[in-house]
Amino acid sequence: MLARPGLPQFEYVRATTSVGVHDLLSTANARLLMGGTDLFTQMRDGVWRPRVVVDVKHIPGMQDITMDPGGLTVGAAVTMNQLARHPAVQRLYPALAQAASSVGSFQLRNRATLGGNLCNASPCADTAPAVAALEAILVLSGPAGQRETPFYDFVLGPGRTVVGTDEFLIGIRFPAQPAGSAGCYLKLGRSRMGDLSVVGVAVVAFRDLAARSGYRFRLALGSVAPVALRVPAAESLLAAEPPHETNLAAAADLAMHAAVPISDVRATAIYQTLMVRTLTLRALESAWAQLQGAGR
Repeated sequence: MLARPGLPQFEYVRATTSVGVHDLLSTANARLLMGGTDLFTQMRDGVWRPRVVVDVKHIPGMQDITMDPGGLTVGAAVTMNQLARHPAVQRLYPALAQAASSVGSFQLRNRATLGGNLCNASPCADTAPAVAALEAILVLSGPAGQRETPFYDFVLGPGRTVVGTDEFLIGIRFPAQPAGSAGCYLKLGRSRMGDLSVVGVAVVAFRDLAARSGYRFRLALGSVAPVALRVPAAESLLAAEPPHETNLAAAADLAMHAAVPISDVRATAIYQTLMVRTLTLRALESAWAQLQGAGR
């Protein structure tokens, strides 16, 4: 068996402010380093051969988790374990905490970051469905200052985002959730631990008297389309009629029909499609049970 090639030579830059980072990104064949779990693997395999690796996780705010009346802000370099273990995230954004805790192994989650997981733009990204269902806003830093973009505009396709060549992600903002809201993320992998997602389903649910049913459900799928996929038909169904066994099953059917997976090394498209229905129904039932419990 041939040994894998080592890392190419590169210059390491430890940035403590954004000053100069934008110029390096646009002129110096540079790549960003936050957790490095994807970057170093891709460098080892020859996908990237940067001359400069810019470590941006020490820029103020990049590793912070903050709560305010407007919601939750997560620095792009916050690790998955930090996110999954944060008490406020577990309590108020459970789908996000569960998604973070499903990424890879415990050791990998000590390095892997939320920003890296989103910027890698993999269709299998575990956090993407939860971020989509929570309607997050991504904050980018560029030479002219900061700009914001909704997550549903952020990922253009596999491996492609709206991040410019001289920009980098600094944070993810999650709006405050209605009181008593529920959340759930379920993942099917090829093994119980440390594997890529075959299907991921995120559900966020809350009471809303403006909806005819009295409830709103947000539903997002991962690993079954080029990008994380919201299912507006299922969401509209559950907003129109009070949730019950028949409606939840019908919403799961709509999610199944919305999925457009491909057969690859993880699973066949047919298997993924059928499992979308199974996981969606389980996630909806879990969120509905949480809402009923919160109402007692």
